[in-house]
Amino acid sequence: MSLITCKNLSFEYDGIAVVKDINFDVTDGDYLCIVGENGTGKSTLIKGLLRLKKPFQGEIILNQELAANQIGYLPQQTIIQADFPASVFEVVLSGCLNNLGFKPFYTGKEKRLAKENMQKLGINHLKNDCYRDLSGGQKQRVLLARALCATKKIIVLDEPAAGLDPIVTNELYELIHNINSKYGITIVMVSHDIKATLRYASHILHLHNTQLFFGSTEEYLQSEVGRKFVGGYE
Repeated sequence: MSLITCKNLSFEYDGIAVVKDINFDVTDGDYLCIVGENGTGKSTLIKGLLRLKKPFQGEIILNQELAANQIGYLPQQTIIQADFPASVFEVVLSGCLNNLGFKPFYTGKEKRLAKENMQKLGINHLKNDCYRDLSGGQKQRVLLARALCATKKIIVLDEPAAGLDPIVTNELYELIHNINSKYGITIVMVSHDIKATLRYASHILHLHNTQLFFGSTEEYLQSEVGRKFVGGYE
């Protein structure tokens, strides 16, 4: 089942196209990594998928069972986010906001969901800790649990391992892989870690202000684009 279909997508800033002619689809259960050099349109595309930026050409079609506010999102960490003065439980629970509708308060259902997702991410013991006092890896686990509260189908991540040390980075990638393989949550992730991409991704979208490749990881390794990009990192 296709969750997201992108047709002839193009985005611009100040009248200048920054990414154009994008065509791909995300199927239920996929682990899609978006790769490419800095400034080639990856984060812009993510904003488009989240309805934070409108394309000037093309369309993004969501499955009828997937509303735009039901996409979990783990953004790049900012200083303001890192210093957010709330408890871990409050941050995770805030992922349920979009599902409250006209209800003014969280119910037992949302609180149980937050606790379940904290359990999945191994952060129950941090429930009452202040978010801003956590380590970088702990903060990403909290934000990942928050993203899980927002969705039952798909999480979009924008360079989730940026700034983390290698050990914590590997732990985070294993968590994301587990969320995909064990719980069936579709993953769409911007990544500069080509080794992790090749290890975990089922599909790869390679951008350089336009689409250079879209297909399975196996197909990517056999393509000219993939061989050059992987070879450059090696």
